[in-house]
Amino acid sequence: MPVETVDRLAGLIDAETDRVSAEVDEFFHRLLPATGDTREQLFEAMRHAAIGGGKRLRPLLTVAASKLFAISRERAIRVGCAIEAIHVYSLIHDDLPCMDDADLRRGKLSVHKAFDEAVAVLAGDSLHALAFEILAHPATNEDPWVRSDLVLELGRAAGPAGMAGGQMMDMVAEGQELDVPAITRLQQLKTGALIEYSVEAACIMAKLQPEARTPYRGYARNIGLAFQIADDLIDHSGDTAAAGKPTRKDAHAGKATFVSLLGEDRARQQASFLVDQAIEHLSDHGEEADLLRAIARFAIERDH
Repeated sequence: MPVETVDRLAGLIDAETDRVSAEVDEFFHRLLPATGDTREQLFEAMRHAAIGGGKRLRPLLTVAASKLFAISRERAIRVGCAIEAIHVYSLIHDDLPCMDDADLRRGKLSVHKAFDEAVAVLAGDSLHALAFEILAHPATNEDPWVRSDLVLELGRAAGPAGMAGGQMMDMVAEGQELDVPAITRLQQLKTGALIEYSVEAACIMAKLQPEARTPYRGYARNIGLAFQIADDLIDHSGDTAAAGKPTRKDAHAGKATFVSLLGEDRARQQASFLVDQAIEHLSDHGEEADLLRAIARFAIERDH
């Protein structure tokens, strides 16, 4: 790829990431105001987790995929924020002592450290419920069938057939010797299901039939695995300050990862191959897919 193209895509994703992050923060600011009653600590915990920090990859993907179908930015941001609410709830619960027992998240104290465990559980529960409230609201889409499909598919992506199921597989896998297919399956559920939904949500808003969504699912599936390999590489050799969370946790926990199974060099090669495959799925699109291409290229060139 020519240098000027790389530079253009880098500039594109930097500008769009900053814009999406600001829009997501503003949305949660409006959605989670001060209550003036005894729920205030709960709302503070939700704001602590949802506002500021993070890559905002999932809402960024929804905005980028929406460009393919000329879906309004306002609707894309609403759906992206619903997905982010699910993602943030999962991070709050993952950080609890009964799960990963992490003190840091996104460069600041995890919710159970900044508040307490009971508040953290309620904050996660509330963000989970909030996600579906956002999707079911008529402001997200005037068509009730579209809203219903958005809710249905997010439920699948977040539940036992998706993210939560993958987390369970991850917990059971600690100390076990897994092979690459097993790790791939685990990560396709734990991390990939929500990333895949982030792209498919735009297809739902565009009213594409399920069979027409295949290339977009393929793009998202490849990106999800590439993103996980990048996370494994950051945990393996990344800097805690840059990552905004503790690193080398997987090795200490005895978890099998793409890096532990393939080695650092082969893991990087596999991530690059997945990115190339992802971009190939967009071959029928022109400049309207440039942001998705940029996300693919730079998802593995990050330190957090």
